[in-house]
Amino acid sequence: MTPVRNCLVIGAGIGGLGAAVALRRQGIDVDVVDIKPADQVVGVGINQPGNSLRALDVLGVLEDCLAAGYQFDRNEYFDWQGNQILVTPCSLGTDRVPPNNALARADLHQILGDAADRAGANLTYGTTVAEVVDDGEGVSVTFNDGREGRYDVVAAFDGIRSPVRRRLFGDAAEPQYTGFAVWRVTLPRPTEVTHTMLFHGDRSNTGVIPLSDEHMYLLHVTAEPEHARYAPADLPALLRQRLAGYGGLVAHLRDQLPDGGVVYSPISEVHLPAPWHKGRIIVLGDAAHASAPNLTQGAAMALEDAVVLADELRRDRVVEESLAAVSAARFARTKLVQDVSHGILTTEMAITADTLDDFAANLREHLPGQAAYVEALLNQPFRLVTAPASL
Repeated sequence: MTPVRNCLVIGAGIGGLGAAVALRRQGIDVDVVDIKPADQVVGVGINQPGNSLRALDVLGVLEDCLAAGYQFDRNEYFDWQGNQILVTPCSLGTDRVPPNNALARADLHQILGDAADRAGANLTYGTTVAEVVDDGEGVSVTFNDGREGRYDVVAAFDGIRSPVRRRLFGDAAEPQYTGFAVWRVTLPRPTEVTHTMLFHGDRSNTGVIPLSDEHMYLLHVTAEPEHARYAPADLPALLRQRLAGYGGLVAHLRDQLPDGGVVYSPISEVHLPAPWHKGRIIVLGDAAHASAPNLTQGAAMALEDAVVLADELRRDRVVEESLAAVSAARFARTKLVQDVSHGILTTEMAITADTLDDFAANLREHLPGQAAYVEALLNQPFRLVTAPASL
């Protein structure tokens, strides 16, 4: 078989940059294009759980990520007045990889971009694909600036509203709005914020996650109209309104909210059936399997995709067989994350002030075992999801 010599990666987000590094480490030439400018990184902070850190270790950037971030090993749950419900230890990771490492999204993007550049990938921003022709022997691509290229494989990590997914599969897997949205903002870190702390309120949920010795980020999930679009200047005041009723730490943080820097994101999901490719073109990351953020696994799944893609493309077989093997290996694992994340989201958003005590009792009884079970699955290799014998 003719080996894969080159690949076009569409999208220079976390998954796309991870794919560029992974492919270069297999000796495959890589071009990466992204329609956004190089300095446009959307988001605030991001937690990288242990399985994502294993992928980052494969890419050779684990130490850089740990140096830039904040490691922790547990989650703590409260009601919206700050009364503790329970603490659950996190069993993700290995002796080498901690359970969680949270860092600024811009820092993770910079680390991966630098690694892709060092590996010899060609990154071009402000550029997208105008035309793609897969003739069975390769893929001819025309870019929006008139340049042309010829590739053995095209891998699209082009996000939840992926133009490549629509090109390949039509509107069969358009994003499905969950009815909820998340608000995020970076704040100074109070000394007690040394791990994830989640506060359950009346049809809303608030969390804090440490990013460094100096900073943390606050997230708040609420029900929002599907097509709500708020002016950036209005977001801080709107977030303050939605945090009304919270006491304790969240009330203190509400009073400390800055007049800018709040990011608002509707929560939508994508469920693309396998296979995720047609011919020599494949869609991965959020383009194939976007999920709710409740397990903080979105970037992890994209990075795992990147590692598995590079591993499959190095094998001596027909390209289309390698691409089919990627989604075959990844579908069950990404579906697990989607299903668990969706279940957590809908359960938490159904809590009212009247049912909070019952929810807390249920959480104490069931969450430790449920969390340990899911984490045992996520500690498995990136291409496996089998029930642990001990659970």
